[in-house]
Amino acid sequence: MDLAERHAALRAARGLLGRGHALQMRQQRKQALCEADLVVAAGVPFDFRLDYGRQIGRRAAVIAANRSRSEMKKNRRPQLIVEGDAGRFLRALSAEAKSGGVRWAPWIATLRARENEREAQIGRDAAMPTPDGKLNPLALCRGIEEALPERSVLVGDGGDFLATASYVVRPRGPLTWLDPGVFGTLGCGAGFALGAKLCRPDHEVWVLWGDGAFAYSLAEYDTFVRHGLPILGVIGNDAAWMQIARDQVPILGDDVGCMLAPSEYDRSVEGLGGRGFALRQAPDIPTTLAAARQAVAEGAPVVVNAHIGRSEFRKGSLSM
Repeated sequence: MDLAERHAALRAARGLLGRGHALQMRQQRKQALCEADLVVAAGVPFDFRLDYGRQIGRRAAVIAANRSRSEMKKNRRPQLIVEGDAGRFLRALSAEAKSGGVRWAPWIATLRARENEREAQIGRDAAMPTPDGKLNPLALCRGIEEALPERSVLVGDGGDFLATASYVVRPRGPLTWLDPGVFGTLGCGAGFALGAKLCRPDHEVWVLWGDGAFAYSLAEYDTFVRHGLPILGVIGNDAAWMQIARDQVPILGDDVGCMLAPSEYDRSVEGLGGRGFALRQAPDIPTTLAAARQAVAEGAPVVVNAHIGRSEFRKGSLSM
């Protein structure tokens, strides 16, 4: 998965159709775009997240619906431009296309079979030990997926761990996913979480942090405590800027600037008045997350400091 795929997986209207809609699929996107006869780009430009349109087959008809005329014309020029609200366009298109379900059934079945195959492979990968014997990040993400309640908001702030989570963790509905955005702006997590909890006090707000990104937000646990905001943070702590190291080390043969310490962020959060939990082994995932949710229910800001291994799951991702 390259950088373009990573960001598209992170954003791409995640949660729009809910958790398990029959037409919502997130695996094998590149192959689907390559084979499609028609591609509708609704509110998204053909930038690096979509490999500048190169993932779409040359024979495909392309429709772009966007408020910005200039955004629609970047890189891959569509055959049809619809300038206006992308959501309204999709609703109108859906009303006109209701008779197409039977005709598209074989295509949908093909996509679903690929989706299921990829999901099964991820499940097998999650059960494998990491090379360094630490907690498998895929196992952690599957635990988060199982523990996440329906009334929840997910905030992402990180690189490699967050990209891994995008394969596994499903937002429960529309407007329940916030992330660093197209420019990968690390450090947004605490501010997003604070705003989300104030706007939706009846939802559990979870933040998925990489350990590098969390360093930007640690002091905000003091803010959470002072304002009584019970936010649940999970840190995928692999003691590295792993998104950078994945290609810096193979290309340059040096990990300078990429390595961090396996810091005890859980103790730091407790020093600021919150609750901290250390997580090191896969069998402890359900009980640790349950304890964290209970602490949140009691009104405490919480962090789960998960010491994950350096998995090969995203080997070959590109960020340089």
